[in-house]
Formats: sequence, C-alpha cells, structure tokens
Amino acid sequence: MNREVNLTKRVQTPHGWRYCRVVLSANGRVKPDLVLVNGKQETHKEGAYYLEWREGSKRIRLSVGKDPADASARRLRKEAELNAVNNGVAVVPASQNGHRSVAAAIAEFLDETKLTKKPKTHAAYSTALSYFVESCHKLNLEEIDRKDLLKFSAFLRDEKEQAPRSVYNKFENVMSFLKAQGIRGLVGKNDWPRYTEEEPEIYEQEELDTLFAKCDAEERLWYEFFLMSGEREQEVMYTYWSDVNFAASTVRVTHKPDRGWTPKAYKEREIPIPAKLVRSLKAWKAKSDKSCSLVFPTAGCNPKLDFLDGLKAVAERAKLDKENFWLHKFRATFATWSLWAGVDLRTVQQWLGHSDMESTMRYLKPSRSQHVRDKVNEIFA
Repeated sequence: MNREVNLTKRVQTPHGWRYCRVVLSANGRVKPDLVLVNGKQETHKEGAYYLEWREGSKRIRLSVGKDPADASARRLRKEAELNAVNNGVAVVPASQNGHRSVAAAIAEFLDETKLTKKPKTHAAYSTALSYFVESCHKLNLEEIDRKDLLKFSAFLRDEKEQAPRSVYNKFENVMSFLKAQGIRGLVGKNDWPRYTEEEPEIYEQEELDTLFAKCDAEERLWYEFFLMSGEREQEVMYTYWSDVNFAASTVRVTHKPDRGWTPKAYKEREIPIPAKLVRSLKAWKAKSDKSCSLVFPTAGCNPKLDFLDGLKAVAERAKLDKENFWLHKFRATFATWSLWAGVDLRTVQQWLGHSDMESTMRYLKPSRSQHVRDKVNEIFA
C-alpha cells in the first residue's frame, strides 16, 4: 500500500493559527503563499510549510521551512522514503551530505515561533535552545542521541544552577523543538527531569485588607480586577470594554486580532464577576477615554505593562514583604476561594480557562475557615 504525505501551510486565520492545504498548479507545483481556507483560496505570506503523514493512528507533522519549491521536493522525498520502507527497502537519509544542521534548524524554528507564538514563548524557546547548543556540540540533528539529552539535563542543573522546575521546562522546550524536526523516541519516561509540584500560594484576607488600604482608587481597581476575575496578566492587559457585560455581571476573555493577541490555547471564555466590581468598573468607565477600547490603557491607548511593578510598590507602601506579592497569586486566590465557596471543579476550570481538570485540582486546598477551626478544636477538646 502506498503511503501519502500531505503538504500544508500553517497560517493565521480569524480563528487562530491553522494548518491549511496548499494550492497546486496544473503541473503539480505549489503555488507560493496560496492555501485553501474553508475550501476557498487565500493568500497567506506568513507561516511555514509542514509535511503530514501517519504512523499507525498517530499523525506526524514536520516543519519544512518557508520555500514552497523546497517544501514540495521534501514532500516527494518523504513519500518515496515511506513507500520504500513500506516495501522493505532500506533507505539512506538524503543529505547535503545528507544531514540537517542543528544551527539552521534552530534558526528556522525560532523564526517561525516568533511569527506564531507570544514573545514570552519565543524567549523561553530561545533561551532553552541556546543552552542546548552550549551543552551539545554536535553539528547535525541526526547525530543527537539520548546521551546528549541526559547531559543537557545535568548541564542545566549543575552548570547553569537551574531550579528543578526550570530544568524540566527547558528540557520540554528542547523536546518540542526536536519533535518539530520529526525526531522522536530518544528518551524514555524515566529520563525526563523531575521536580516537586509546589502547592499554589494564596493571599490571606488580612494581607489583602492591608494592601488595598494603601491603594489609591485606580490601583485598588486594578488588583481587585485580578482577584475577582481570576484572569492571567495578559488577559487583564487586553481586556476591552466590549468584554465587560454590566447587565449580566460578566467579563469575557476574547481574541484581539487588531492587536495580534490571542488567549492561551486560543480558548475564549466568560467569567462572572461580583456586583462590587461591576460598580467600580462602571465608575471607571464614566471617566475613561471614550476613544480607547482598553479597560486599563496607558497613554496612547496601549496595554498597561507594569501591573507587577505597581503591586510591589503598593506592598512596600503598606510595609508588607513585596517578595510575597505577585500577580498570579491573585488568580490562585480566586480559584481557591471559589472552590472553598462550593463552586464545582468543572465550572472553576472553565472560569480559569484550564485545558485539563488536573490544573484546576491544584487549587483544592483544605479550608482554613473559622468553622473548620472550631471543628478541629472540638475534636481535640
């Protein structure tokens, strides 16, 4: 049976980045930058070409760069290779001497990541891959083996003195890079670095009372919004007035194509907010710049980038340890308090925008309410 390899291009659509089939001319050549989106031809100069084929039930995707002619040639070579293997013929890898340069592959991967991911993600991949090149001196992708990855893990721990969680994250980034190059199966489950999952920290009510007492009206609204919506930092930064429904007391996290911003995992969602926050937002809107769509803009209607610096400054003003104050802690507090209040896990998962239940379950912390304390005292009276 002949094996088929498809050629697609990953392009930006109104619904996020999608893999779309390329358009072929009558002679079978790829028409540069033309793809089929919902059955219609569209021109997309952004993104890179990908080969797609199946290994059993698993779909494999391999990035083959931005040149349509080269991508088409790579497709034919891969199809021939698969069909040769399928017919029991040994295949010698094609090469320049037949090998793919590690440096070139990393440059291409980071170039595409810059186009398709958020700057923070690009920076994380860039750091991890620069460390990998520092620890592994092999020139070609085909030469990388399990030992190189084990050495990389030890290099991060011993030479770069990275924390266990950071070692895991950078190792995972390198594995994602290798997967994008079609390289799999180099390490087993027990070869991955390990770390202890820390329990999420939350704010105590007394801490928040002290913090909010030292906020001015604007600062109080910022951090109450973080606390009462449970949104991530960038989600707050890109909240539009059109996302706030005063009548329904909700706020939505939505795609902002005009600013090139998408929610994490491209998932939009709606979160109920308390009447107290609705009143504060109404008052804030009444005196805000009507020409700006952002709820919390800076001059020139740009997203506010210094929420964390402001939080540290307020904590210092309140004579609290600023090291114990960070933005994600508001989100953890929102999740934990919601669960303590009896909101079911599935609903909290939806409010937080988590892809899996396990992420939400991390916030299932034992209640520290006075009622629980009374019960403990009663048990050991």
